[in-house]
Amino acid sequence: MSVKLREMIKRHEGVRRFVYRCSAGALTIGVGRNIDPNKGGIGLSDSEVDMMLTNDIARVYMELESNLDFFHDLDEARQDVMIDMCFNLGLPRFLEFRKMLAAVELGDYERASAEMLDSRWADMVKGRAITLSLIMKKGEY
Repeated sequence: MSVKLREMIKRHEGVRRFVYRCSAGALTIGVGRNIDPNKGGIGLSDSEVDMMLTNDIARVYMELESNLDFFHDLDEARQDVMIDMCFNLGLPRFLEFRKMLAAVELGDYERASAEMLDSRWADMVKGRAITLSLIMKKGEY
């Protein structure tokens, strides 16, 4: 595929980072990608979903590393717990878990685990919170 073709299609379709309704009323994103199942949309392929997830995990990892001095010192399982939570909550809401974060920084993973479960977030995500709190406590999957 030529660069000229890519640029021409981008110029004709436009480039949108957020979902919008095209002139036919279909939910659309990117460069004219119809994602509307009610309008013949093709959605995303498995590889596109995986690419987006890979990019999002990398972004969250960088956010945590640049906002929490102790993050890089954690074992992989506990980093994964924090990435999963931050992925779900977004960085601003994740950083509101001050007691949990303080416990993690001190290496008090049992207390960190308890703080995770003592939250409105845990009530909302139920099994996810239980799974993540156990990984935080034990440091293993």
